Amino acid sequence: MRQSQLFGRTLREDPADAQIPSHKLLVRAGMIRPLGAGLWTALPLAQRSLLKIQQIIREEMVGIGAQELDMPLVHPAELWRETGRYQALAGKELVAFRDRNEREYVFGDDP
Repeated sequence: MRQSQLFGRTLREDPADAQIPSHKLLVRAGMIRPLGAGLWTALPLAQRSLLKIQQIIREEMVGIGAQELDMPLVHPAELWRETGRYQALAGKELVAFRDRNEREYVFGDDP
């Protein structure tokens, strides 16, 4: 695919709000685009790069006999209460909600 056909466009100037060199380069290269405060969209060029990196990691994991695992982002709040994480994060970064049956859940954190 030609660069002129990609969804994202390259920029000549650094974004005004960019401070970190990698941030400047990724935006200028047309790999990412800001969506909101702290939210980013991975454009097709970045998506292709991420998929290639994932494939390399997957091949290496298979080579050493590891297994891939996909875990949910939503956890029952009770598990977090048992470990003390719910009380430690309540009111700060913790995103909690109830389902239609009034069961409480939280968005899990990345380790």
